[in-house]
Amino acid sequence: METMNPYLVLSLLLFLVGTTGFIVKKNVLAMFLCVELMLNAANLAFVAFARDLGHLQGQIFVFLVMVVAAAEAAVGLAIMIVLYRRRQTLNPDDADTMKG
Repeated sequence: METMNPYLVLSLLLFLVGTTGFIVKKNVLAMFLCVELMLNAANLAFVAFARDLGHLQGQIFVFLVMVVAAAEAAVGLAIMIVLYRRRQTLNPDDADTMKG
């Protein structure tokens, strides 16, 4: 358990940085990157637990999270490109309506 603590602390710090950035930032692209940082923090915790407990489930969850992150990146970037083309901004406050 002692060898796992630095990984969990690093995971917690990454998650806190991602959460803070998501709350503070006013740019959709920066918010998107902060979500990716939070997902990677969760991946680090999954790998630490999988290694410490000797189970494979944590590593399988990492692949699941990576697939979700890749899908999120594809859809999110497409939405941001359309939003920027129509509104000429990436400020989330300007994208409060879904009307085209």
